[in-house]
Amino acid sequence: MATKTRTRHKRKEQSEFYFDYSLILIILFLLGFGMVMIYSTSSYEAFQEYDGDSAHFLRTQMIASILGLGLMIVVANIPYHFWEHFAVLGYVVSMGALFLVKTPLGVKSHGATRWFKIPGIPLNIQPAEIVKLCMILFLACLICKLGKNVRTWKGILIMVAVSLPHVILIKVITENLSSSIIVLGIAALMVFVADTDYKKYIFIGIVGCLAVAAVVFFIVTADSTEGMDFRSRRVNTWLHPESDPSDTGFQTLQALYAIGSGGIWGKGLGQSMQKLGFLPEAQNDMIFSIICEELGLFGAISIILMFLMLLWRLMIIATNAPDLFGSMLVVGVIGHIAIQVILNIAVVTNTIPNTGISLPFISYGGSSLMFLLIEMGLVLSVAKRMQLRET
Repeated sequence: MATKTRTRHKRKEQSEFYFDYSLILIILFLLGFGMVMIYSTSSYEAFQEYDGDSAHFLRTQMIASILGLGLMIVVANIPYHFWEHFAVLGYVVSMGALFLVKTPLGVKSHGATRWFKIPGIPLNIQPAEIVKLCMILFLACLICKLGKNVRTWKGILIMVAVSLPHVILIKVITENLSSSIIVLGIAALMVFVADTDYKKYIFIGIVGCLAVAAVVFFIVTADSTEGMDFRSRRVNTWLHPESDPSDTGFQTLQALYAIGSGGIWGKGLGQSMQKLGFLPEAQNDMIFSIICEELGLFGAISIILMFLMLLWRLMIIATNAPDLFGSMLVVGVIGHIAIQVILNIAVVTNTIPNTGISLPFISYGGSSLMFLLIEMGLVLSVAKRMQLRET
């Protein structure tokens, strides 16, 4: 009898210190694979632009990975309820960070000012990534405070009202529509999961799809492309990329060439032709097309399966979280990763109009990777406090 009691006590102690090693392995695999593909994709461009330093982009990404992993470990060992006290502060600070791009700290790259530089830090910080993290934290707290009221139209309007300022500011200040969509998508998914009545969301989804279809129809049926803004021309290019092969359709066509030439098994790691100055931003938003070219359909499906495994582990943690706050934190991270992966692959395959969206853990981008790893630290903090059922 005493032996059984000690066994049960031991199991309860173990449940208090649960650590999701499978999630860690998936994260490390994606990071390692991302490093390999960044070097394979960017070595030619880096050699040309940085005086023969073919490892320039790889080295920068490794610095971000080391910093991100260190922050992930620190955050994972702090009880996640500790961050609940900083939710409002994070909301305000993230909004203020957006304005830094308009100060002398702002960094302009590829015709857009979406980053700022802090002296002493070897990375450019993208404030949109700060917003994504802080909004997940703030919305998780807000859902807990609203309780059952989040299921009402008033609760939904409150969630929309607190999300819209950041969504609008990201679009207006940094001209980054894709990040605005991701932040709005994160908020929508968190409200959707917190509510048990799905009928209203089906109605909202249908209205949203009809509105998008109406906008596309209006652009397509316009008499002339003269006077259209940049994004309207992108919609036309999305439907007919071959109509402007030297300008707006160039990147999309080159990405499709890369995907088509890879076949089932690919040309082999490092054997891509499109990365040799043909495909712009190959190591950033278009890295999935190089994966398809070098590793073929097999490599592309393998990476998609890895992301599905990652989301599956996150769903298990969200389902078994000790409380609503922990569950909502993980749901927000699920929304961030899932939306970004889907949109990136959809852009590369020309399923949706071209817009700049990186592939999580794999695309080149120091601040994006660093804040993603911080989010993983929050998830691991929630996972450590899961109570495992006795068998």
